[in-house]
Amino acid sequence: MLNKLRALAHHPRSKMVLAYAAGATTALSFAPYSIWPLYLVALAFVVHQSSNLTPKQAFKYWLGFGFGCFSVGISWVHVSMDTYGGMPLVASIALMALLALYLALYPALAGYLMQKLAPKTSLLRNLLVFPALWTITEWLRGWVLTGFPWLWAGYSQTEGPLKPIASMFGALGLSFIIALLAGALALLAVKRWQSLAVAVPMLATLTLIAPMTSQVEPNGETIKVALVQGNIPQSMKWEPDALWPTMLKYMDLSRPELLESDLVIWPEAAIPAPEYMVQDFLDNANKVANLNNTAIITGIISHRANDFYNSLIVLGNYNYKQQSEADYLGDGSNEFKKHHLLPIGEFVPLESLLRPLAPFFNLPMSSFARGDFTQPNLNAVGHQISPAICYEIAFPEQLRANMNDNTDLLMTVSNDAWFGTSNGPLQHMEIAQMRSVELGRPLVRATNNGVTAVVDEQGNITDSLPQFETGVLVADIKLMKGHTLFTTLGQWPVLILSFLLAFAAFIRSKQ
Repeated sequence: MLNKLRALAHHPRSKMVLAYAAGATTALSFAPYSIWPLYLVALAFVVHQSSNLTPKQAFKYWLGFGFGCFSVGISWVHVSMDTYGGMPLVASIALMALLALYLALYPALAGYLMQKLAPKTSLLRNLLVFPALWTITEWLRGWVLTGFPWLWAGYSQTEGPLKPIASMFGALGLSFIIALLAGALALLAVKRWQSLAVAVPMLATLTLIAPMTSQVEPNGETIKVALVQGNIPQSMKWEPDALWPTMLKYMDLSRPELLESDLVIWPEAAIPAPEYMVQDFLDNANKVANLNNTAIITGIISHRANDFYNSLIVLGNYNYKQQSEADYLGDGSNEFKKHHLLPIGEFVPLESLLRPLAPFFNLPMSSFARGDFTQPNLNAVGHQISPAICYEIAFPEQLRANMNDNTDLLMTVSNDAWFGTSNGPLQHMEIAQMRSVELGRPLVRATNNGVTAVVDEQGNITDSLPQFETGVLVADIKLMKGHTLFTTLGQWPVLILSFLLAFAAFIRSKQ
């Protein structure tokens, strides 16, 4: 009986099922569960199980693992297509599965190359070649076809003990380390205990020295911020009749906080209309902010020539916290235009072919123009604020490129109502937390219906509002100065190391 069970476990189909199951468990490593050891164990299991496979077999095996990761981890993607895109449930789940299968190609490529370049289990294979290939393929996933860096292995450490290392090497560096640890654990199955003797002291040292490499410290200033969560139903958000009630709701929620707060922040597209349609409201809000010695940053649709942008503008005080009668200029200065647009949601590739297929490809405001990759910080009440709109927060190099020596605060705004009560908004929040660790700045996040929160420079949520409730979060935030190692060098050290290791493995395999 035992022999039959062993034979069943080694059957190709059984191995694929186990690979899929291992991938599916990794979803528990991310928000809202944050059981970070599961990613290590699942990855180690697949590294060990694939050690005797041919490259072609390894590709299929790792494809099963990747499909498990993404079909469960990003299953929430179908909510926007089903609930708001007008697609039948079967079609939305099928499209989500197709996306998951595409994303699974990247771990499959890593597994294939590992068996091609280093087919025999060894310290070099598990501790150097595999982490290098894993990191390269994760980076590629975050870049190819505009990129989808969701569920990078490094994000499993947002609540884990290795998080401080992100200030040195970023989330992608953590992905390298997770893969290295998984490779070390896989060696334990063949009684190669020396793997832990290499990995554990190295990681313990990195965790200890990470704070020492940071030059981030308080600059002696604080800013009082009010984050407004309007909780506007997604079904109403773009209805013309709901425009003025929506804007008035945000103003009514903000009014009690204007006198005491330095800065009031409204979420992405809080004003769901082009500037020229709501000029009277903007002029009035600008005067109210000026009279109260404060500033309001709001999401809005800006219009330049024939292009529309998903933007952020500043109303009220720019350079100083003082009473002023200056008018809102609306000339594009002190404005941020979203650069990294969301495919389908904000632009439609091959739109002449796709738009006729289903209402999903005609979502409101799905024809935005793209802002510049690097833009000046927003200036509000004399503070420099580096913004990111929604999906952009998942791209660390864009945030790093837009931060400068005078940046006081990171800010991201979003509208995750598209994804209902799923895990998507919570995963989005943990991604934002990692940007604070990398760049050494506090971060504020204003959303339509959650998660609205304040994050300190170490990536910890210090204040937040409950999801799906109307409210205002007010917080005093200590501002920081200085740089982390990641601010200076970005992802390049990890990428260069990974490509050098992969190249060395390629040369060795040819010899």
